[in-house]
Amino acid sequence: MTDSAEPAGMLDELPGELMMWVLIVSELLVFGAGMAAYLGMRLTDPAGFVEAQSHLNRTAAAVNTLVLVSSGALAALAVHFAEIGRTARARRALAGAAVLGVVFLVVKWMEYAAKAAHGIAWDTHPFFTFYYGLTGFHAAHVLAGIVILGLVSINARPRTIETGAAFWHMVDLVWVLLFPVIYLL
Repeated sequence: MTDSAEPAGMLDELPGELMMWVLIVSELLVFGAGMAAYLGMRLTDPAGFVEAQSHLNRTAAAVNTLVLVSSGALAALAVHFAEIGRTARARRALAGAAVLGVVFLVVKWMEYAAKAAHGIAWDTHPFFTFYYGLTGFHAAHVLAGIVILGLVSINARPRTIETGAAFWHMVDLVWVLLFPVIYLL
């Protein structure tokens, strides 16, 4: 008698859906390439990059870091609640994570508005080309993540919530890497 059940592979252990992980890995590669290009450009004009960076609002960026890390904790709680059958709590945790995503976008918008009020645009200095490019691309992912959290909340099963939370954690991870590279380095 042969056992037709195949052993679980490494990919079977991933939370959520495989295609979401393909998307996550590809997005991490894109962000990684952007940060590598930023760091390479920074080497060509370290003093100019430091001067341009001095115009950033590090406090707002630190607040946004706390906001996204907190939203990631809520997404993890949503997964936990879904796994133990607490669907209503899972949905509330997803809503909280999405609301914090909106808070992130509002703070980021205020940062952009302050730069515009001072005449700082994407073409002011190469630093700002990367600043707007990387943080704007990230903000687009935050917006996409908010939509994903809303969609998985409608069909609040453990697997769908895991999938949405995986994307949201990628958004968190990217910001945790962008924050020190763009604002503190």
